[in-house]
Amino acid sequence: MTSADPAFHLPPGLSAERRDLLVEVVVRNDAAHGPALLGLILSGSVARGLATERSDLDVYVVLTDEAAADRRTTHSATVDEVPLALSELEELPTFGSEGWWYRWSFAWAPVIDDRTGGTLASLAHAQATVSPTEAREILVDHDRLDGWINYAYRALKSDRDGRALERRLDAAESVPWLLDTVFTLAGRVRPYHKYLPWELEHHPLPGWPAEELLGLLRRTLDGDPSAIRETFDRVEAACRAFDRSLAEPALAPVIDDWGSELALFRA
Repeated sequence: MTSADPAFHLPPGLSAERRDLLVEVVVRNDAAHGPALLGLILSGSVARGLATERSDLDVYVVLTDEAAADRRTTHSATVDEVPLALSELEELPTFGSEGWWYRWSFAWAPVIDDRTGGTLASLAHAQATVSPTEAREILVDHDRLDGWINYAYRALKSDRDGRALERRLDAAESVPWLLDTVFTLAGRVRPYHKYLPWELEHHPLPGWPAEELLGLLRRTLDGDPSAIRETFDRVEAACRAFDRSLAEPALAPVIDDWGSELALFRA
């Protein structure tokens, strides 16, 4: 197999060295597994055009369940190969489980060799997206929306009471909850921090232009109460828009349950 093979797709912008290394990985796994090799998915910084000279290749080697049994990840200075059974790729780990934290690794990750007729690309996409049912579970059952409101509210109370350090600590604590909320509302798994600016710039969230959201995050981390209030307004609007697609509202009641305390967000 060579990079000229029509079933073999390399992302643009790779150095000649990394192109040759990826070809070598495909050829070696093809020889080792034959028909049991279902394809390879490139993840990590190289897949997203963020590689430095120190970056290695992160490659998922998708195999039949039988071939993947007892296989272990191999590490080297240039490539990490992660064996993955097809059934594992078909599973969608739930929010908060150990597997959830790996789901974003498939976001925008090119399938460099697919022997399934497109199934791998579809499964990778499913890993990195959130269904409306999952979104409700994340935002309501796992309290990500209410948790964000709680930390944001605490920051605003500390600001009102002149507690600058406490305000900044609660504002900073609110950020992971906020990111879970806004990405879930968009039907996407939240990226790792390293990739957040890249994703927002290359794959913007609807209603959240990259510089606007990054600016709000920076100001929130500084404990800026006006950033918290502006963010609340936008999140509330997005939640009520989300509810319009449901038979019964799910997110507005979470917000409305705060009752008169919401006045602090609208001061």
